Amino acid sequence: MREWFGVSSTDLFHPFSTSHLLMLVIYVVGVAGLFLLQRKLQKEQVRTVIRWLLFLLLFSFELSYQWWAVSHGIWSSQVHLPLHLCGIASIVAMLALIFQRKSFIRFAYFFAVVPAMLALITPDLPYGPEHFRFWKFFLHHIVISWSGIFVVLSTNTRITRSSMLQAFLFLVIYALIVGLLINPMSGANYLYLTRPAADTLLGHFGSGIQYYIQLVMTAFLAFSLLYGLAKLFPGEKNKQN
Repeated sequence: MREWFGVSSTDLFHPFSTSHLLMLVIYVVGVAGLFLLQRKLQKEQVRTVIRWLLFLLLFSFELSYQWWAVSHGIWSSQVHLPLHLCGIASIVAMLALIFQRKSFIRFAYFFAVVPAMLALITPDLPYGPEHFRFWKFFLHHIVISWSGIFVVLSTNTRITRSSMLQAFLFLVIYALIVGLLINPMSGANYLYLTRPAADTLLGHFGSGIQYYIQLVMTAFLAFSLLYGLAKLFPGEKNKQN
């Protein structure tokens, strides 16, 4: 138990191991279930139960991560603030689940689905399944992505081109604030703007100005893809603005 919740672990993460593939299968099955059960998700009682369950999971995962860092005396503003894209996505998803405002729902959709999915495929994680951080990381990112899909499928919110552009503009402005102010002042690497995370897709984006151009292009491509996929959602023609 001490090693399971400890700072270090002898059980290291191995990409595409059985435990990693199991997490990916759980994610895909959950996404498929959300689409297959869309009509039931729009029923008030079902939507309310799932909505608050997802919120509690997101809140619990973030709280447990902060508690883990604080309890071991390793908490640092350079590392543990929820300022990475998936951390912001988790916060926006919680706001969307609580208030169900269309602006929050649209932002949650664009910020939560693809970044969390990519993090699941190539995680920046040293811990294996015998450590708390493994389960926190994967389950947290799974629920982030599920939440981004759920808030769209369970409501009558239309994903518009303007909402895509607004979300992208917000991301660019946020990245500028992080890259020009927060990271230099704190010595942090939020959004991986100082350097790419090792052993992730970002490691293939080159260096210098090429790295930042690749980041912007990839983000815009991902947002465009999400906008296109939203047009294929069941019942999209019946949704309202």
